Parts: sequence; C-alpha cells; structure tokens
Amino acid sequence: MSLSQQLRKIIFPSLYYTGIPFLLREVVERNKTTIVVFHAPSPDAARGHFEALRKRYNIIPLADYLRARVDGRARKLPPKSLIITMDDGHRSNAQLKSLLQEMEMPVTIFLCSGIVGTHRHFWWLHTRSPSEAEACKQMTDAERLEFLLSRDYRPEQEYPDRQALSKSEIEELKPLVDFQAHSVSHPILPACADEKAEREIQRCKTDLERLYGLKIEAFAFPNGDCSEHDIVMTRNAGYRCALTTDTGINDIDVDLFRLRRISVPDDASVSELLVKASGFWGRLKWARGLLKQFLPGAESREATAYDTATPKPQATIGA
Repeated sequence: MSLSQQLRKIIFPSLYYTGIPFLLREVVERNKTTIVVFHAPSPDAARGHFEALRKRYNIIPLADYLRARVDGRARKLPPKSLIITMDDGHRSNAQLKSLLQEMEMPVTIFLCSGIVGTHRHFWWLHTRSPSEAEACKQMTDAERLEFLLSRDYRPEQEYPDRQALSKSEIEELKPLVDFQAHSVSHPILPACADEKAEREIQRCKTDLERLYGLKIEAFAFPNGDCSEHDIVMTRNAGYRCALTTDTGINDIDVDLFRLRRISVPDDASVSELLVKASGFWGRLKWARGLLKQFLPGAESREATAYDTATPKPQATIGA
C-alpha cells in the first residue's frame, strides 16, 4: 500500500467522525443537489458507494434534475438530492449491469463518441505516469498529439485491445443507463483551436443520436475544463446543460451550463466518499488556497501532508 493510500485511510475516517460532513449534508446543503463523478469503479466498489449514498441521500436521475430546473420546479426536488455520473464510457462499466438492475440505481454515463464502439484508445492510457498525463493536459492540443506519437497513440488508430464500451454493450445498458455526451476524443477543449472544439462538441451529440438512438441533452466537459467560448458552443449545439468538475454543490441558481461535480476516486473508501460528497473536502481545499495566498509560510508547512493524502490523477482514467 502506498503512502498516499495509507494516509487516506487515516485522514478521511478522522474527517468523517468530526461530524462536519453530517452537518453539511443534513443542514447546510440539504436543499441543494450534489453531483458525483466516478470513472471505472469495480462492481464491489460501486456497490459499497451506491449503498452508502442511498442511505444518506435521495438519488435522482440527471434528467429529473434538468426537467425540474427547466420547468421552474427545482424547489420541489427532494432534499439531499444526489446524481451519480461516470465519465468516458470505459469497457469495465459493462460489468455494472447486474448491480444496476438489482439496485435500480439511476446513473448517467458520459460517452466519448469516437472511442466507444471502436478499438480506439483513451489517450491518457498511453502516458507513462499520472504526472505525464497531467503534463499533457497543460499543452496545446497540437503539442499533446505530437508528444503522444512518441507513446504510440494516434486518435484514429484501431488497436488490438478494446478500452471502451462496445456498441452491443451500450445497447444492453440502454434500459438501465442514461448515456450522454463527453466529446469525440476527449481533448482538453480550451487547448484546442475553436474549429476542433466546436467539432468535438457538436459531432459527439449527432454521432451518439445517429449511431445509438440516444436522446442527448447533457455534455460533460472533458477533464472538467471549459472556456466561455466552449460554453457558448455547447449551448449553440443544442445541449440543455453542461457539467464541469468545479467542486461544489448545486443550488437552484447555478448556471445549467456550469453544473458542479465532485470527483470521487473509484477506489475511495466510504468515509472518503462521504467526506467529499458533503463538500467538506472541497471546503478544506478552498481554505488551503486562502492559506497559500495570505500565509505562504504557514501553507508550505501543511503542503506535504495534504498533497500526500490527496489522490493523484489515475493513469487509468480520464475525466
């Protein structure tokens, strides 16, 4: 077990038993809507997460939330509403079929239309480490693609192995899962030329509707990143809402094209899940940012422990 994993097993139970997550969930954020995002949880991990969330929240479909917001009925949503999402359309998502049937759990999976149904790859799985994947996200799109050539990644290449859901798996899951859009190839949209960003947004919707007969209303920005122009293009493409990975809980006034989501590691413990879903961890990160801004010396003394306990981006998943 890595040092990070060991610290997570210590820190998150400690934070959970302060009672602050309970106070935030039951009082402060009670009349708001939480959206969590996973990527490729195992069936056992998903069961534990779903059971813990169902005991404490009212799980609702994304479509119900969107309908209530559009119709002006957001105040009538159940208290402690929570939406479960997953990004990318990983092949292993198909293993959740029996669990979703058993628990009747509403889940939205955001698909990369140019990768699902093919043997094309997710680009970050060709990087050699999480830090290298993160470095790629800071490049321009052209720089990222050029670098990935050295890692044997080409967006249009069909590889021997399959990493994403197949067309037949999507068809089997359609009665159980709300499939929505996550771009064509999962670039970092603000790093793209406008023409490519627009194509990634528009084509994803049209491809998923044409090839799979899906009703596409929601777009999840790849890696949660978006510019003002990306938001405008998403509106113009005919989507009714868009989701970021900006941390926070959604009140009735939040912009439907800037919905906030809380990222949860697929291997999170129940205590880590509940601390993060409550918004407590996000508040700690916000406080750390203030500490760094106004008391840089004090912040540096806390940084090592905080950074070690914070799960690093997983090389096996995107966002």
